[in-house]
Amino acid sequence: MSSLTDDFDAALKPAERAMIARARDFAATHVAPNAKEWEYGRKQPLDAIRLAAAEGLHAIELETRFGGPQLSFSCKMRVAEEISRHDMGFAFALINVHNSMVRFARDGDPAMVARLLPKLLTAEMIASPGLTEPRAGSDFAAIRTKARKIEGGWVLDGAKAWITNAANCGLALVYAQTDASKGWKGIAGFMVEADRLGFHREPAFELLGGHAIGAGGFRLEGYEAPDAAMTAPPGQAFKFALAGINGARTYVAAMCCGMLEESIRVATRYGGERTLFGGTVMDLQGVRWKLVDALNDLEAMRALTYRAARIIDAGGDAQEPAAHAKKFAGDRTVPQIANCIQAMGANGLRADYPLMRHMACAKIACYTDGSTEIQNERLGRAMVERYGKSGGATASG
Repeated sequence: MSSLTDDFDAALKPAERAMIARARDFAATHVAPNAKEWEYGRKQPLDAIRLAAAEGLHAIELETRFGGPQLSFSCKMRVAEEISRHDMGFAFALINVHNSMVRFARDGDPAMVARLLPKLLTAEMIASPGLTEPRAGSDFAAIRTKARKIEGGWVLDGAKAWITNAANCGLALVYAQTDASKGWKGIAGFMVEADRLGFHREPAFELLGGHAIGAGGFRLEGYEAPDAAMTAPPGQAFKFALAGINGARTYVAAMCCGMLEESIRVATRYGGERTLFGGTVMDLQGVRWKLVDALNDLEAMRALTYRAARIIDAGGDAQEPAAHAKKFAGDRTVPQIANCIQAMGANGLRADYPLMRHMACAKIACYTDGSTEIQNERLGRAMVERYGKSGGATASG
């Protein structure tokens, strides 16, 4: 019997299935054997990112005019899921390298793109987003980084925090406020180069897990960006930033699927080999049923996630489907990985197994690209709109 994933992949193009297979092989060869070292060494593996770039895994949606294969969002999402089986932190870093490069190639000044894109294609330079600030996360309109107009460009001042790839990025897509009186309509987007005066990198964050993400921050102090560095003018940048959020919520949910499936696989295999009381751990109904509960949630997570991906590729409104996928993944992945750990007893805590690393990254997934509470607010507004109006539903009985 085919799985949800088999059925989903069957509808993709041959080139997309080949890319997913390449990602699966790459993850098994380069990510799985090294993820433990990356985590406990608290480092972002730039060499592995460059190896992934050599396989084209960082350029899935890049347009053919820029040298990319221009494949679908669904393909990118599945690549993220496959790599996350072994390390969500690495997958998340790679996807953000991808997203930042694709956006830069599409929206950047042609001369700037011609100068920097070759370095991004080889991952000699990696790119990062630059949205979140110490006091502005989900409330994007509250950012405080300022952009002041000068002749021939802009002066940027402010701080960014919780930025993926900040530890090593050479290019960052920074959002800054040009006129606070205009609210979100005053926000503009700029490509900021890390080797220019005024860019100050902060030390990478020390976290519970997910160190391959390279999360950290940077400060801009009198950073002068030429006019050509503006990628989105005031009034458009806010919309551009929000346009990608449905995709981000969907691929984060897919990463949770990858982590949970691997946790179920490891726990089931361990339980089938560990003997006790004349049988194995998997002979115990209580353990089996706990893992079946995890598998049941995994099926539901995938159904929600893959539905959102199909809608995104079809150009439909994926706000609610993406929020449902992200919320359910955030609610269920952490407790179900905990159940997988419990099924392994104290050995589930050992660094030799990936479950504790997955647990930490599953918690990270609860915050990235909108916390679970933000999904609740989004879905709550939609629920009131759909069911709370007079005449919106028909009583029965």
